[in-house]
Amino acid sequence: MMFRLDGRRALVTGAGRGIGLAIGRAMADAGAEVTFCARSRDEVEAAAQGIGHALVADVTDVAGFAALMNDRPAFDIFVNNAGTNRPKPLSEVTEDDYDAVMGLNTRAAIFAAQAVTRRMVAEGVRGSVINMSSQMGHVGAANRTLYCASKWALEGFTKALAVELGPHGIRVNTICPTFIETPMTRPFFEDEAFRASVLSKIKLGRLGQVDEVAGAAVFLASDAAGLMTGSALMLDGGWTAD
Repeated sequence: MMFRLDGRRALVTGAGRGIGLAIGRAMADAGAEVTFCARSRDEVEAAAQGIGHALVADVTDVAGFAALMNDRPAFDIFVNNAGTNRPKPLSEVTEDDYDAVMGLNTRAAIFAAQAVTRRMVAEGVRGSVINMSSQMGHVGAANRTLYCASKWALEGFTKALAVELGPHGIRVNTICPTFIETPMTRPFFEDEAFRASVLSKIKLGRLGQVDEVAGAAVFLASDAAGLMTGSALMLDGGWTAD
């Protein structure tokens, strides 16, 4: 029963597909009332159909997202999952690349957390914030300077917010997956050299699956993780073990 989420309201961003969709479904299976949030109306309405609620929103619109949160009761669980990547050598990175990656992975994530936790504190909700980080928030990798920068920043933000919100009973943690098979990542693995390079670093010798990330999210949202805050839950298959 410690892993059940009955009676709790959860908000998952980037929930139209991939990891976010899997997390939303898993939390609904665990008993939560889930709001699936994404920019694409078709995707998010399909994701939520028969499971939960659909919220069409762009988290990069800081004021707009905050207004949506102000119009709703506080959530008990927030999965700050929306993110992106534009892998390329630093010599080829453009200002547009910087704005896209840092704007969504860091700026939008920080202000989305602000909007959600402001309501939690105001209503006295003792809940859980889960920021979707990455193993790349703990190591470096070629062609991922922007992505690593964004996720290292998110790790620091998470620890600081955990300190700040601990007295309010709000836990803040990250999930740090290795490469997960999703519609967004699948094309990269068609390159056999890249696939072999990735698998050589994952000690378990395989890519991760979205359900494995979803299970970790349910754990962090549940009473089973009641003493866990300011921590990074590594789902990296051993990538960072050496």
